[in-house]
Amino acid sequence: MKRPVILDVGGGTGAWSEPYRKALYDVRIIDPATWPFMTAAEAAEMGLESVHGILLAPPCTEFAGSGARWWATKPPELLERAMEVVRDMLRLVELFHPQWWALENPVGRIARCVPELGRHRYSWHPHHYGDPEVKRTCMWGDHVEPKRVPVPGPYNARVFRMAPSENRAALRSITPSGFARAFFEANP
Repeated sequence: MKRPVILDVGGGTGAWSEPYRKALYDVRIIDPATWPFMTAAEAAEMGLESVHGILLAPPCTEFAGSGARWWATKPPELLERAMEVVRDMLRLVELFHPQWWALENPVGRIARCVPELGRHRYSWHPHHYGDPEVKRTCMWGDHVEPKRVPVPGPYNARVFRMAPSENRAALRSITPSGFARAFFEANP
């Protein structure tokens, strides 16, 4: 029997798809550096006749409100490229028609820049799922919202206030394990 396929697009470390991997799903992490992702013919060559679920984590550098003070000074091509990446991700959903899909991004301007996303369905902080941290993340897609199991404060803002560094974006983008687990339980 074939294992259900999960595409973790932009997953980097694979933290969001880790519960699926542990449950022996066929998890395929697609690196953002490989845009555009794939055509229907390439998917068939990879043996991807059907995809069970798609996790979409577009790079947030050009969208996150935490970088708003630099938006006016950045070359417009950076934003245009980021918008095309999101549209490429949405094309994967159209290509595979998975049972569920989800797209996450921090609070910012992604919905204004890619209006076909519409308004986010809900937002969450890591502390809603057991990790005593704040960092508001918005969610789009067709999936079951995970059941919240909040932890009492005080909450840490370690990720939110992370100092600039070469790998800051990668470190900030790691999905908290509590949310990943709750998402998996709600969307098997």
